[in-house]
Amino acid sequence: MKWLLRNPMTSVGAILCILIVLGAVLAPWLAPYDPTEQNILDRLAPPGGDFLLGSDTFGRDVLSRILWGARISLIIAVTSIAAAIVIGGAIGMVSGYVGGRTDLFIMQVMDVLLSFPSLILGLIIVALLGPDLQNLVAAIALTAVAPFARIARAPVLSLRERAFVEAGRALGFSHARVLFVHILPNIASEVLVMGSLWMATAVRTEASLSFIGLGVKPPTPTWGGMMRDGFEAILDAPWLSIFPGIAILMLVLGLNMVGDGLRDATDPKLTGT
Repeated sequence: MKWLLRNPMTSVGAILCILIVLGAVLAPWLAPYDPTEQNILDRLAPPGGDFLLGSDTFGRDVLSRILWGARISLIIAVTSIAAAIVIGGAIGMVSGYVGGRTDLFIMQVMDVLLSFPSLILGLIIVALLGPDLQNLVAAIALTAVAPFARIARAPVLSLRERAFVEAGRALGFSHARVLFVHILPNIASEVLVMGSLWMATAVRTEASLSFIGLGVKPPTPTWGGMMRDGFEAILDAPWLSIFPGIAILMLVLGLNMVGDGLRDATDPKLTGT
């Protein structure tokens, strides 16, 4: 962990991520109120007093909804990017290892996916399948498959010609063993660094889809949905949009800082190894 001490910005990002993860995990104990409980008498209460971050138009506690909303953002980000790493990484490894026309065809398909902006592609998929948690995960995962296929393919193209791979083939190892036992460990760090950076993109995409009404259905709290609800009362109660926006900013910033730090730590040109 010496690289964390040498990179204070990475340490700050790690702290932000840890705090948000702890808030999500401990939400049942940290949240002062039920995030879906409505009390019209307390509607639009300003921050302070009984409601530390204020209440929304239905009298629901904003702090409680932010804590519970962190769970949705983290679940979608982690699950979708994990699926993209597995699917995209496998596609890229096979494409680079096999080469030839198979590689050309697969990469052309990936180029088609890359031609769509991630938000637009996610919007199309969710609009077709319907806005729920599983469809959001599938949509965001699909938008990330092509980049992970590309990042996995590039090093495989050079590794497949290395002596240790040729030795494995000479010893009669199966292609699956060569790919997943001998090549995969050599590209895992690059894929994982890419994963940490793409988690930030997944958080933004989920928040954007929720903001336009294609996220998890109410009354389940989501940060993007809270910003959308607060936008209707932005002049009377700006805290309804400001605090969820700050939560999104903190998580995205923290993930980007950690991703940059991991990239620097695994880059031989920067580490001097």
